[in-house]
Amino acid sequence: MDYAASESHCSELVARERSGHTAVVEDNLLYVWGGYVSVADNEVFLSNNQIWVYDLQQGVWEVFHMTGEVPPPMSGSCGCSLNGHLYIFGGCDVNGQTNQIYCVNLTDGNYTWRKIIPERGCAPSPRDKVSCWIHEGRLIYFGGYGHKLLADIDHRNRSFIVDEAAWVEDVYWGWNNEVHIFDPVQASWSEPQTHGHSPAPRAAHASATTGCRGYIFGGRVMETRKSDIHCLNLETWTWSEIVPVSSSPVGRSWHSLTAVSDRTLFLFGGLSSDCKPMSDGWLFDVEAKKWTEIEHPHENKPRLWHTACLGKDSDVVVFGGSCDYILLVDTGHCNDALVFQMQPYPLFRICEDFIAKNARNNELLRNQLPLLPPQLLTAVQRRMAFYRPSKKQT
Repeated sequence: MDYAASESHCSELVARERSGHTAVVEDNLLYVWGGYVSVADNEVFLSNNQIWVYDLQQGVWEVFHMTGEVPPPMSGSCGCSLNGHLYIFGGCDVNGQTNQIYCVNLTDGNYTWRKIIPERGCAPSPRDKVSCWIHEGRLIYFGGYGHKLLADIDHRNRSFIVDEAAWVEDVYWGWNNEVHIFDPVQASWSEPQTHGHSPAPRAAHASATTGCRGYIFGGRVMETRKSDIHCLNLETWTWSEIVPVSSSPVGRSWHSLTAVSDRTLFLFGGLSSDCKPMSDGWLFDVEAKKWTEIEHPHENKPRLWHTACLGKDSDVVVFGGSCDYILLVDTGHCNDALVFQMQPYPLFRICEDFIAKNARNNELLRNQLPLLPPQLLTAVQRRMAFYRPSKKQT
């Protein structure tokens, strides 16, 4: 398996560095919304009425204005893509955690936000740093950090662990291990009855979906950053903890987990138990229950509170995040896209990349471009923009 990465090029227009943002990939386009940066000693939320779009084929950024029922500026929202629509749930704005859900069509070019008012069921309590699985057209949320009224906390089943340092009168903050389902067609919330041994409450964990199974790894509760991996069957709602047969990644939070095949998950980065920003990459075989650490070209680029999306040919596209321990330093926000190659490329892409990369400096090859089949010529012309000389960022 080849773990090489695509070269990094950019246009004059570049998305601002950020952490705690939302990002999804649709049709080889990376969509980025929200998040925050640090200005002096302040955390500043980024514009809520802009969506940044990065063409992964050409290496070009564009920014579009958003209208409609625009969400407030936030960080820590849980974003996912379903049927060409971006859904965001929860997050933290200037008033604290929220439990609102918003939706925007990414394919019509209008970028009009819609606030979804549930028609049935009750929304989860306000929270951020929550994760999501998608299964059979439904959004399934797990965990997060947020607040509840004291009367709503069930101390018997330990589904909510109180943060002893955060409470005001009868409102308490803490971590949860709840599972909530949102059905976009019915605009309804529900909470399934799960079975088996549930994971401990946590936030800032990472999740991925393969088939009818949702996986979570790591996350933080109290002062502990975990290294466990759990699986929830999304049809029977049965939890099981997976005990790896090999050495495992160290405990962490603010990392990413991406399904790159039907049986393989890719783990990248995060903040370790000793508060070290990390850049290690691991593959987990869900059938063999085995972790394998891999070498990759971005080992000098630690990231935490970044996003990771599955792109073309099983590439994993990591964008933004911080290279510092943001609770102490909070200055090292990033705006580069790191592309991890998870499998050998098909012949078409190998030819496309080779021609695009070399045609600029090879007159003979450049003169023969019109002889290419139309489909390959179009792809090569788009790809040549990616390999053009880098321009000064603005």
